[in-house]
Amino acid sequence: MIRELTESDIGFVAELERICFSGSCSEQSIRDSFSCDNNYFFIAEEDNKPVGYIELSVAADEGYIYNIAVLPEYRKKGIGEALTRYVCELFCDLSFITLEVRPSNTAAVNLYSKLGFEKVGERKNYYRKPAEDALLMTKYN
Repeated sequence: MIRELTESDIGFVAELERICFSGSCSEQSIRDSFSCDNNYFFIAEEDNKPVGYIELSVAADEGYIYNIAVLPEYRKKGIGEALTRYVCELFCDLSFITLEVRPSNTAAVNLYSKLGFEKVGERKNYYRKPAEDALLMTKYN
């Protein structure tokens, strides 16, 4: 099941960030982002337990996926795909939705390609720990 994030989920998102990303956001940063009217967070649940989330920001008619994360023990079960599909369908009126991904994350690159995202560029030295460029991928509606 996918649902909107509530304030009580912010601690889960902060912990998931810490688990999944070397440059994770603080709980306060997530809380600040959650309070912005143009940011949308969604939680994936299994057995009434949060197992993943996605964050999308909308500016004019453009969407930017900032993060998608799934608990390690729930990966490769289609949760990341479900979250991404959900956002793409819910925000299908946008001109495009874009995201950055590590080129070394071939599973994610393949998933986004499968969902209609195209490689449109790269951002040099975007990631740290380890240092890596980012692929910029966009899905046009």
